[in-house]
Amino acid sequence: MAIGRLDRPGRFEPGTSAIVSGHTGSVLDFDFNPFDDSMLASASEDTTIKIWQIPEDWEPTDESGNAQGGTSVTESIVDLVGHRKKVTLLRFNPTANNVLASTSADHTVKVWDIENASEISSFDEMGDLAQDIIWDVRGDICATSCKDKKVRMIDGRAGTVATYIDQPHDGSKSVKIAYMGETGKFLTLGASKQSAREIKVWDLKNLSEPLHTEKIDQAAGVLLPLYDNDTNVLYLCGKGDGQVRPFEFEDKAPFLHKMSDGYRSTKPSKGICMVPKRALNIMGCESARLLKLTNSDGVHPLSFTVPRKSDAFQDDIFPDCPCLTPAHTAEEWAAGSSKLPVTMSLDPVNAGKAAGGGKKKAFKTVGTLSKELSESEKRVVYLEALLKSNSIAFD
Repeated sequence: MAIGRLDRPGRFEPGTSAIVSGHTGSVLDFDFNPFDDSMLASASEDTTIKIWQIPEDWEPTDESGNAQGGTSVTESIVDLVGHRKKVTLLRFNPTANNVLASTSADHTVKVWDIENASEISSFDEMGDLAQDIIWDVRGDICATSCKDKKVRMIDGRAGTVATYIDQPHDGSKSVKIAYMGETGKFLTLGASKQSAREIKVWDLKNLSEPLHTEKIDQAAGVLLPLYDNDTNVLYLCGKGDGQVRPFEFEDKAPFLHKMSDGYRSTKPSKGICMVPKRALNIMGCESARLLKLTNSDGVHPLSFTVPRKSDAFQDDIFPDCPCLTPAHTAEEWAAGSSKLPVTMSLDPVNAGKAAGGGKKKAFKTVGTLSKELSESEKRVVYLEALLKSNSIAFD
């Protein structure tokens, strides 16, 4: 994996740039820890999940954006072993510190405690390969879409199905899913029998039928939803698609309102993600930034801004957003604690007074621990010899 600095984009050159490498199989997915910007998890075909810590002095590019050499990270700080086949998807819990959910080709969904490198729960009755996995806003329920056409809402603590949607879409395309904040609404994105791409809005209290169906187009790519819970804006992207369509979500019919034509490009996307609000140009009224991965032209940042004449902080488009402080520990969460994410102000005047980050767990690699153990053993031998030379008895 190539890890770059968000504030210093540049060119990655194989053989020169430092990389993160340690899996014996291909990396299929990765996810950054929402409470530690230097920590990420990776899933691989080698059936393992590895947790990595990026050094604070990581500089893959120079000030001109050119690749520069450095020391690659080859040793993970934690290895999570439990899946029998390749691990396909990963998602960190949005409120609990160091809690991670994973799906695998062994048709299981597991929830992990990273600090103890242990399994919290396991759901072993997925009918087929998982297509998507997400947490709700409180991090209580983990929803999955599956190749068997079912969407399951799984209790992350118990590893049991809380509720499910039997067949949200009739088409054969992959189904993607999204929770709409605390509104009690849920989105599924798939295809109709005629292979038309569509969005369905569901009420989590009654999943027998959708509240609304929004037809999109006849394109072949899989729809990818990126929902901004702070502004209620849904950015609709597509794998193999060059367009990003913004919709405003409203908690009443017809639920989805198309805002504009969004972003159009002739370069199709291979993958896309949303940058955390903490990294946006707030005083430039940048409301969202997406990172678009292309097939052969690198990663493109797509900035969405709201035009304003005033230079003052715009609190109507920048409400408080989740910060680096977890709402609870893994142990508290596993015991039943349910909380909303801890938030911070985006106003530059107040940002420094907000919760700026929880206490980080000090992880150490096996190599570091082995070195410390060796040094401690040498120290013990030295101290024992010193005691003997002074005729001091010891046990």
